Amino acid sequence: MRTWTPPELPELPGEGSLPRLFNTATGRMEHPAIPEGRALLYVCGITPYDATHLGHAFTYLAFDIMQRAWRDAGIETVYAQNITDVDDPLLERADATGVDWRTLADEQIGLFRSDMFRMGMIPPEHYIAVTEQIDEIAAAVRGLQDLGFAYAVPTEGAAGDDIYFDTRAAERESQWRLGDVAPYDRELMLRLSAERGGDPERPGKRDPLDPLLWRSARPGEPSWESSVGEGRPGWHVECSVIATGALGGAFTVQGGGSDLVFPHHEFTAAHATALSGTPLAHAYCHAGLISYQGHKMSKSRGNLVFVSKLLDGEHPGQCGRPADPSAIRLGLLAHHYRSEWEWRDEDLGVAERRLEAWRDGLARESADPVSSVGVLQQLRAAIANDLDTPVMLATLDAALDRGVDDAELLSAAVDALLGVKL
Repeated sequence: MRTWTPPELPELPGEGSLPRLFNTATGRMEHPAIPEGRALLYVCGITPYDATHLGHAFTYLAFDIMQRAWRDAGIETVYAQNITDVDDPLLERADATGVDWRTLADEQIGLFRSDMFRMGMIPPEHYIAVTEQIDEIAAAVRGLQDLGFAYAVPTEGAAGDDIYFDTRAAERESQWRLGDVAPYDRELMLRLSAERGGDPERPGKRDPLDPLLWRSARPGEPSWESSVGEGRPGWHVECSVIATGALGGAFTVQGGGSDLVFPHHEFTAAHATALSGTPLAHAYCHAGLISYQGHKMSKSRGNLVFVSKLLDGEHPGQCGRPADPSAIRLGLLAHHYRSEWEWRDEDLGVAERRLEAWRDGLARESADPVSSVGVLQQLRAAIANDLDTPVMLATLDAALDRGVDDAELLSAAVDALLGVKL
């Protein structure tokens, strides 16, 4: 699927350091393996029924910064992202609004691409919709059946049986173990499964945690003929197939929001490992979730701040004044990517004032300017320390308040590393 035009990243003198990243699976700061100087990144994409809010933007900005850090360290990056363009929430929204689900998906994918372009995000080289990979996903489900890692559950009113992943068999016969990605206890896993698209109470399953691989066709739902019968894919196996098809196995980082740790990333890894015999990724990195008006920003609650509305000046309190994309980036980058925090409407004004102060500082003549080369070194040290953007912003606050000796270099550094235009 078509992505969006990439931003131009200025070239900087020298090179940064390979960033250390927090690996959710191990709970440690690590340097993920990057063979042959080529980092492979997969980030879970949107379900296109209501995009793009600041929670999305915060997640994709984290992995945009990650790629900038790698590139500054002389590392080539290859980025893949999926689009879950057929799923229950999309179908429910389409039904509620009387819009064809394909039309709704196309509209929201277009809006997402526009938002990402306007925000200066590095696009994926591989941007793949689930509906483009139905045959490949069905073949993977068949492969899991053939290996003894899948089983049928009788399904009344459907064209055939639903197919589920056999968690216990995979633990016995593959390299994957439950908890490899999400180091949680079983009680928490059961609760999260129920909250995040699983069906632990479904009769006929061998284990309540077993995830759906293939949903047999139901009347009125989209479906496809396949090697495992008529139906559509389950959530986790979609990403397993798209990620490994684009990047191969044991790629550098699997990324997404922290709400994807379980069950999504756990079982994405399980399916891929069961099929290939190799781990899905070397590291699992997750962005924190944003709250708004006292609650986690979510589509079900409706407390969303949309990027497009901020950019167009349509968010309440903006009085029709469009936001500078760099100001939105600064409002998000003021928080470490792994933190949980709350967006307040006044945060945009704070970010706009910071951006204005930086631009003024860049033009300031100083009798005792700060070394721009020295500031660049500090920025590189901070971004290499698990993408510590709050430290980067504080470093720039101090330097630009005093004035710098090479405005052109510092402007290029801020653009290349943070995507902020001065």
